[in-house]
Amino acid sequence: MTPAESRALPAPHPEAAAGPDELVSYRTPVGILAGPAALTGTSSAPTNSPTTPGGTPTAPAEAAAPAPTKAPAEPDAPADDAAPVEAAAPAPTKAPAEPDAPADDAAPAEDAAPADDAAPAEDAAPVEPETAADDAEAVPTTGWWRHWTRRRQHLAVGGLFLLAALWVTSRIWLDPSGRVASLYTGDPAQVQFFLAHSVRVVLHGEYPFYTEQFNYPDGVNLMANTAVLALGIPMVPVTLLFGPAVSFVVLVTLGLAGTAMAWYLMLSRHLVRTPLAAAVGGWFCGFSPAMLSHASWHPNIISQFLLPFIIWRVLVLTRSRRPIRDGALLALLVTAQAFINEEILLFTALACGVFLLAVLAQEPARWWAAWRPLGAGVVTCALLAGALLAYPLYVQFAGPMAYHGLSDAVRDYGNDIAAFFAPGSPTLGGNQRANVNLAPNYSEENAFFGWSLSLLAIGIVVWLRRELIVRALAATGVFFAVLSLGERVSWWDRELFTGPWQWLVHLPLLDAVVPTRFGLITSVVIGLLLALAVERAWVLRPADRRTVRTLTAAGLAFALLPIAPMPLRMVSRPPVPDFITADRWRAYVGPDQTLVPIPVPSMGNTHGMRWAAATNLDFKIPGGYFLAPRNGNTGDAGRFGGRPSGVGQMLEEVATTGRTPKLDDRQRRRFTDELRHWRAAILVLPVRQQNSEPLRRTVEDLVGPGRQELDVWVWDVRALTDRSV
Repeated sequence: MTPAESRALPAPHPEAAAGPDELVSYRTPVGILAGPAALTGTSSAPTNSPTTPGGTPTAPAEAAAPAPTKAPAEPDAPADDAAPVEAAAPAPTKAPAEPDAPADDAAPAEDAAPADDAAPAEDAAPVEPETAADDAEAVPTTGWWRHWTRRRQHLAVGGLFLLAALWVTSRIWLDPSGRVASLYTGDPAQVQFFLAHSVRVVLHGEYPFYTEQFNYPDGVNLMANTAVLALGIPMVPVTLLFGPAVSFVVLVTLGLAGTAMAWYLMLSRHLVRTPLAAAVGGWFCGFSPAMLSHASWHPNIISQFLLPFIIWRVLVLTRSRRPIRDGALLALLVTAQAFINEEILLFTALACGVFLLAVLAQEPARWWAAWRPLGAGVVTCALLAGALLAYPLYVQFAGPMAYHGLSDAVRDYGNDIAAFFAPGSPTLGGNQRANVNLAPNYSEENAFFGWSLSLLAIGIVVWLRRELIVRALAATGVFFAVLSLGERVSWWDRELFTGPWQWLVHLPLLDAVVPTRFGLITSVVIGLLLALAVERAWVLRPADRRTVRTLTAAGLAFALLPIAPMPLRMVSRPPVPDFITADRWRAYVGPDQTLVPIPVPSMGNTHGMRWAAATNLDFKIPGGYFLAPRNGNTGDAGRFGGRPSGVGQMLEEVATTGRTPKLDDRQRRRFTDELRHWRAAILVLPVRQQNSEPLRRTVEDLVGPGRQELDVWVWDVRALTDRSV
């Protein structure tokens, strides 16, 4: 905001009453970034720097009085948690004391005032006039937008994000049960199975952290898999009414829109003044190529709407006057995120740690003001979250079917360096064929920013290099971009040298991380840099403001248009058989018996998991797609699927090749033993299954003739598997 604009504020505004040159933005960063050096935007800038990181003029008293520069070294001084700029200037000290003055909404004061941490302060009546007036000067001068309240602006932005999410998921919304991502159909079926498990937890009081409904009789440790209980339990009404397939697409849609909206709210309240800047940052955090890549398969990964608030609470802790309370609030957020996705929670903790270290490395004096409240808050958070998560984590790491470390198949997943300069497959400029060797697979395109955005991000860092927060963000983004390259660094699929992940992959917790996903942190960093760049460009004071804003919009279009989101690619999938939906299976399968789909469920064959999910897991199945210890021994390294099944592998090969094998008596006896181990009641083969005729002949050679019932072939094997016979 320019001095001319600040003089246009209405007279009753307390900041305007203090004088145009004494305006203080309530959008200054919270926590460790709220010190006097951060208010100048650089660790080495002179004290009379004209703007804050929020882009607003600082008070002239701040430039004249050197006292605030000592604030970080005085952890006991109350001025640290109050607004430092106002404390230094004698003239405007009366403004915060007036009951109607909204200056207590300034960012540093939120750590001292209990109402600020309650979140509704943004929409409270005393604050509304100020925020609306402030933003009217910071946004493009369109009358309809200027006269909208902050709440209406938020609703409008949220509506745009929701429309964008519906656009991305439009093809699956046409038929949620009959359409699935064009590649890797196992993950959606797995998530739908977990959503059905949440129904059983709520309606039948079933144990939430372990189940025998698939991989029977060994079962599956759900805490060691992504059971998404924090998403599945709230979605129980939708799952009951419309089925798990609809719940899946609802979660994907709300995950994209909700993540973008959460970042927008956090940025608009605590980092930038301009709504456009917050919207651009929120947009990229919610609809980046990495998020679009995971959207078809991993709603637990794209549901990042708690992360902005976790990061905000961590920053608040660095200057909190109530670290115990703030640590407890952080613990509740951490606990909720743990039941959405633990890997993303670990990434958030690592990113916060690296960012704070980057800040303190540049200005070590800040540590003296931050270490006491931060230490107390982190200890409180660890104790409370540890108490809440102690039993679930015990089940995860020491319970039945627990594993230690990921499968070798995914532990070495890394990004190619060229992936950072190519557009993602699900974007306007994306090309699946061009990306085939740049990512482990299409569900793990965790970089893919494109040349234009990559160059723009580098340009933003060079342009704003004097700002402490920009340097810290740049260090954080580069650090995790390097880790995302994995154990072997490559360029266009040509190995160059060993990466630093080689020395970290065996550390506890990190041995369960997919390294390519560190690129998700770099995506968030770029979103924050975009927000800061738009903010700084919007408050520049050149002769022609319209030209600068036009160039800013053109630069954003140039960088973001090639990676604009497109509807996710979908293909048709076989429907759940009428034999299942009509409950005809109930005449055969008892409570301690299994229904065996043909081919047996596995990582590449998950249709049987969808059948079970469609009945809310009323019957058990053998096999499935999940992570479990090798050979079923708790503590072994992880692998996809349960104990190896010779017959299951044979049937999967028949389904793939269409070739009928020649069987002997030994293979028949082995198949009978496996059916007894599974306690099989019936074998079910859909008539429209790929290569159904070779599969039917193979199964008949193993157990005898079957019969067609509705749209499936059925083999009643209870006489073979009854252990009393």
